[in-house]
Amino acid sequence: MDVFNAITTRRAVKRFDPDHRMDEADIERLMSFTVQAPSSFNIQNWRFVLVVDQDMKDRVAAVGFDQPQFRDCSLLVIICADLRAWDRDPERYWSHAPETVRGSIVKMIRGAYADHAARNHDEALRSGGLAAQTLMLAARGLGLDSCPMVGFDFAATGKMIDLPEDHEIVMAVAVGKSLEEPRAWSRLPLDEVVVRERFPKP
Repeated sequence: MDVFNAITTRRAVKRFDPDHRMDEADIERLMSFTVQAPSSFNIQNWRFVLVVDQDMKDRVAAVGFDQPQFRDCSLLVIICADLRAWDRDPERYWSHAPETVRGSIVKMIRGAYADHAARNHDEALRSGGLAAQTLMLAARGLGLDSCPMVGFDFAATGKMIDLPEDHEIVMAVAVGKSLEEPRAWSRLPLDEVVVRERFPKP
């Protein structure tokens, strides 16, 4: 599937085939595409908790308004962020670069994120969102369907997955095979959402 087809056919699926399974090769392929997502300074601060165990999916559904996507998906990906990724041997993010470049960028990384809790949180949301979109498009490209999920108790889920104190949950994405035809949807016209140069004065 080409990228434009993946973009236009992706839908937030509400009903997955509970009998569909993804093998480890499928999951690894999906995640290998997902980690191609961009991140600020290439710190790759996203972390992915992969949930395939039915009991675990049921537990997340129980704190997620019993939404069937949690229970019936083939794979539930809980997208988290490592809020200290900037400080975890940041040289490795630029191991491919010349030493002088690497040293300069690492210095910028530390300057941008050290002692900036709000910036780390904001970066978690940005990077996690980019990873989620990459995941959903990759799933579509592999002939799978998905649904982005934020309607669940993040704190309770964090306890279930033993979320480290210096991490936070960004969102979840359910992946599997849809049992329904894509829902009709509408998009606002471009002239309502696209602004040239600057917003018009009221």
